[in-house]
Amino acid sequence: MDIREKIQSLLAAPNYHPLRRAELAGKLRLNDAERRDYRRVLEDMIEKGEVVRIRQDRFVLPQEADLVTGRIQINEKGFAFVVPEPPAESDVYIAQEDTWVAMQNDKVLVRLNRERREPRRSGRVIRILERANLSIVGTLQKTPRFHYVVPDDPRFIHDVYIKPAHNAQIGDKVVVKLAEWTSRHVNPEGEIVEVLGKATAPGVYILSILRKYQLPTSFSPQTLTEAEHITETIPPGRLDLRKKFIVTIDPDDAKDFDDAINVDELPDGGWRLGVHIADVSHYVKSGNALDREARARGNSVYLVDRVVPMLPEKLSNGVCSLRPREDRLTMSCFIEYSPKVAVRKVEFASSVIHSRHRLTYKEAFARLESKDGDELTHELKKMWRLASKIRAQRFAQGALELGFPEVKVRLDKHGRPTHIEKIFYDISHQLIEEFMLVANEAVARFICNRQVPGIYRIHEDPDVEKLRDFREYARSFGYKVGDVTQRRELQKLLAAVKDKPEEYAVNLALLRSLRQARYSPQPVGHYGLSKKYYTHFTSPIRRYADLVVHRTLRGLIEKGERPQSVADLAKIAEHTSRTERVAAEAEKESVELKKIEYFQQQLLTGKLDTLEAVVSGVRNFGFFVELTESLVQGLVHVSTLADDFFHYDEVRERLVGKRTRRVIQIGDKLKVQVERVDVFKRQIDFGVAGWR
Repeated sequence: MDIREKIQSLLAAPNYHPLRRAELAGKLRLNDAERRDYRRVLEDMIEKGEVVRIRQDRFVLPQEADLVTGRIQINEKGFAFVVPEPPAESDVYIAQEDTWVAMQNDKVLVRLNRERREPRRSGRVIRILERANLSIVGTLQKTPRFHYVVPDDPRFIHDVYIKPAHNAQIGDKVVVKLAEWTSRHVNPEGEIVEVLGKATAPGVYILSILRKYQLPTSFSPQTLTEAEHITETIPPGRLDLRKKFIVTIDPDDAKDFDDAINVDELPDGGWRLGVHIADVSHYVKSGNALDREARARGNSVYLVDRVVPMLPEKLSNGVCSLRPREDRLTMSCFIEYSPKVAVRKVEFASSVIHSRHRLTYKEAFARLESKDGDELTHELKKMWRLASKIRAQRFAQGALELGFPEVKVRLDKHGRPTHIEKIFYDISHQLIEEFMLVANEAVARFICNRQVPGIYRIHEDPDVEKLRDFREYARSFGYKVGDVTQRRELQKLLAAVKDKPEEYAVNLALLRSLRQARYSPQPVGHYGLSKKYYTHFTSPIRRYADLVVHRTLRGLIEKGERPQSVADLAKIAEHTSRTERVAAEAEKESVELKKIEYFQQQLLTGKLDTLEAVVSGVRNFGFFVELTESLVQGLVHVSTLADDFFHYDEVRERLVGKRTRRVIQIGDKLKVQVERVDVFKRQIDFGVAGWR
């Protein structure tokens, strides 16, 4: 146990009473080496909000003084929520006047409002522990008196005052380095450190996203040198699986393939599943330049027009990628099932494979649906027979299925959007998903049972109050909803709304009621998947957490490197959870941007089609629609409904026509046309072309 853990353990003890610095050191019984580091560690813990100083210079854990440490999530209307770190309790509501000088995603210390009797926890920010953003990206504007930058991210609700820059013009996209901001009574200030170009220039918005999320655009020379010196020699002693019928199934535009599969039928009617994952840990050793950079990045980021990889191309698209008809090093997980799909045996091995085929999901689906076929089709159908049984078993055990369709924006060679394609989640996707899930579960169980430190993918139980709010929302659609704190009731509701107009709205509302999945050194289980043990093992090319899990697994099966400490794993878990959220936001923003650009092109060229849509939300000023094919969302303003005057029924969330009594509510289907596109505000306005 290191000094930090000793301090936390002492302060968390039931009989602890607040002690001063010297008294605390005496209770800890530190050796000489620890005494030298004690003051530095304690100050670091205070700086990070892990320990707080109270009256008479005494120290306690934050929760003992009605304090909460966490990341602040600011709504564009000004109020905010603080998500505790670690998220053991519910979020804390922060009124706009109580956010002080906090900015989006800053790590803050909050004092809870115990004197207010409110249905939810609330508080006020009293300290900024860590600034999440040293810079912002925005558009340069001016008044007669001063220049300012309007941040691209609406969650940065304050414009930033700046001094004029000789190389920046009004309307340019710029990167602003933020100065220290200590008073809420004045706007934050900063200086322009990079001019990205005119907002309307090709590629500037994607470049803005790269800068906004501080995504790296190159690797260090040392990292690239290490990558270039990697050889593809196959070491001795590996389990040789090159004669096995092993295949990969990935999206049609995938360039890195980190998982491959095979299934054998056993004489007694049982099955043996093999899941083979790229052995990145063989090439990327703990502490080297490749590892340091991969750890800092946390994961690959898949923007609409490019990939920001976690590893250099030599590894991600080359030596580690399980390309067809090439020998590749893997970590294999073998799961043997009985005829009734009960797990009989689990084994792991360092292996070498030779993938027979690289299939896209479309190709795999076509073969699974065909009546006849060759050896490859026969193998795929055998795999699906097992996967479908595992899938049925998973839902019988209480897993939740929240279906959200995905779209791909296809671009030409100049990066201009040419069309938007909906991706259908079919049995080829389900086949891969089920096999990856069981492999992840098997690895997590194996590591946990051997009681060595590891990283787990966790999804904590939802907040009961949020589930009750969701229940009332679902009931507004006319459904009879039972006790949604019971998993079976949630499953029944999800089944009832499936393929209904309101399915998307209900699924989204439930998702927002659940906690975010994250990484943790504590195996507390996964609520959504209904699994006691779960981790991420299957994507080490693009996720650092998976690479760490591979090293832990290798240490167990080969008695190799020692496991990392719990403290180090906790830091990795927190960091990779954060980089994962950043990646998801950046990816979503890049896709939404190209969707808007696509419809702007249509508007400018006059090629306006009538589009199928469904009402996805209703407000007093109009209603939001989602296009059926492209899943683009936009607003139909109430002022464009010229045939009647509509009033807003807030209780039932609908608009009602005063003369016609027409009701507009979530789930209604209609046809729309694009009326206006505002790239700056990322908004599309539609007009009604007809009702269905």
